[in-house]
Amino acid sequence: MIVPGGGVSPDGTEWIACRPGFFLPVRVLSRLFRRLFIEKLAAAHETERLKFFAEHAGLAEPAAFGTFLAPMRKSEWVVYAKRPFGGPEAVLAYLARYTHRVAISNRRLLRLDNGAVTFTYKDYRRDGAERYGTMTLDVAEFIRRFLMHVLPKGFHRIRHYGLFANGNRAANIKRARELLGGPPAPDASEEEASEPPEEQRQGARPCPRCGGPMIVVEVFEAGCQPKARSPPKAIDSS
Repeated sequence: MIVPGGGVSPDGTEWIACRPGFFLPVRVLSRLFRRLFIEKLAAAHETERLKFFAEHAGLAEPAAFGTFLAPMRKSEWVVYAKRPFGGPEAVLAYLARYTHRVAISNRRLLRLDNGAVTFTYKDYRRDGAERYGTMTLDVAEFIRRFLMHVLPKGFHRIRHYGLFANGNRAANIKRARELLGGPPAPDASEEEASEPPEEQRQGARPCPRCGGPMIVVEVFEAGCQPKARSPPKAIDSS
């Protein structure tokens, strides 16, 4: 959820900023989470969705389970909240990767044979060429992991409220920029001119040796032949 730190006044003449620290009061949030978690846990116990075994089998009794939950209602739960290291821009870039992309792009799919799917992945815990690798999964397991990124029926990936919720969103954003003294939004021609080349937008696959990006020179459908091309120029790797 992205929440602006203020809003335009009803008459549109000024920007009304929120009080410092208005968002995410950690103590209130921790107690709210504690209450909701315990309530869901108790509801699961009432519907017999919780199973207990061995030395914990006695918790299947409602009285015993209630006694077990009692100390949790008084203990302080910890909710970890802090400012992002890279600022709000980094948060928006991180969220955009999940809201405007599919779970796995076609370029990462390498082959499908013998009931298994082979694809590329990136391990952010490593650097250089070791960051990129390939993985092969059974088709059923691949589909299971892919469907984990599909929203259930009736859910929307993005919902807008407030300044962005109606047909006046463009005017609202423009006015907010003016009141905050920010730069004006670029028009369509400027955005088009600033777009990276096609091969960069496609996100070329990394070089298996150095880990650097490789440039896509041509894309063609399976079973088709690539267009005739002149031999590539020699590259000086010294």
